[in-house]
Amino acid sequence: QVQLVESGGGLVQAGDSLRLSCTASERTFTPMGWFRQAPEKEREFVAAITWSSGTTDYADSVKGRFTISRDNAKNTVYLQMNSLEPEDTALYYCASRRTGSGVIRDWHHYDYWGQGTQVTVSS
Repeated sequence: QVQLVESGGGLVQAGDSLRLSCTASERTFTPMGWFRQAPEKEREFVAAITWSSGTTDYADSVKGRFTISRDNAKNTVYLQMNSLEPEDTALYYCASRRTGSGVIRDWHHYDYWGQGTQVTVSS
């Protein structure tokens, strides 16, 4: 079973940047994504990326501010977050699909999840 570990979260001010990292215990060969969940909110799609082509997809709320990328040799996916806003405050999870090759927004299609890293943006 693939294990995922996130890092890079923290407390920042509005307008600051953070870079989240997620390292898998083994090479996945499958799409990976970032999701987030704020208190009393449902889990929300943030971004996803394929393994081979690097095709990406972003939620409208983060498009133009966040960039997802991956280093397949390191089994690591990143989320560069710029121009952070208080609305970005949430627990951020990385996730991986067991099978498939396309980017998916529905969290039900992901099989492996990290423990999450907290991002808090103050105004």
